[in-house]
Amino acid sequence: MKVLVCISNVPDTTTKVTFVDNNTKFNTQGVQFIINPYDELALTKALELTEKSGGTVTVINVGLADSEPSIRKALAIGAHDAVRINAEPTDAMFVASQIAAYAANENYDLILTGRESIDYNGGMVGGILAGLLGMPCVNVITSIEIDGGVATLERDIDGGKEKVSCPLPFVASAQKELTEPRIPNMRGIMAARTKPLKVVDAITAETGSMTVSFELPPAKGACKMIPVEQAADLIRLLHEEAKVI
Repeated sequence: MKVLVCISNVPDTTTKVTFVDNNTKFNTQGVQFIINPYDELALTKALELTEKSGGTVTVINVGLADSEPSIRKALAIGAHDAVRINAEPTDAMFVASQIAAYAANENYDLILTGRESIDYNGGMVGGILAGLLGMPCVNVITSIEIDGGVATLERDIDGGKEKVSCPLPFVASAQKELTEPRIPNMRGIMAARTKPLKVVDAITAETGSMTVSFELPPAKGACKMIPVEQAADLIRLLHEEAKVI
């Protein structure tokens, strides 16, 4: 089985978010970047599947050279090879178009993504990618088993879970219950240095959105303590000041 895993390079969750250029660009100064956690789950599940039935796992990233440490970590976790499409990942449409152009002639049996990136939380790349490749797409999967060219998957839906079956090839996005991420060991880290990392030029592709400006949420106000015997005041404040009821 030939599996492609799409990974993105995102700021660590502890990052203090600030903006530059008149609030039109994220300030990357001093920021530690990591593999998007949902993508890391997709990678781990891909490795589990190929270890069970045989095959290879390729990771692909749309990004500039500064994303290569994250790609090398993916190789250290166990991916067999990697592809970096040399372009700034401007939005979901652009990223999906780049990956689709590369994957179209590679005959992958399965393409996995994370459910969303933790920086923009768009959750659109998997669906757009599937549409561009003419493949089915199953979102937010929490389990997957493949037998005889057909996958049985469980996924989150509003109010519960849904079990579906889908023939290969298809695109699926990973939810947090899918598996546990792997920590690369020293052997994997050393092996990652010699694994193939192919850099390809980007195609000309349209973006589906543009950034006007970023804005931080309002600072949290002071906490008001309401005595338990004044429950009526709490309800009034939630209604009149907080406006949440």
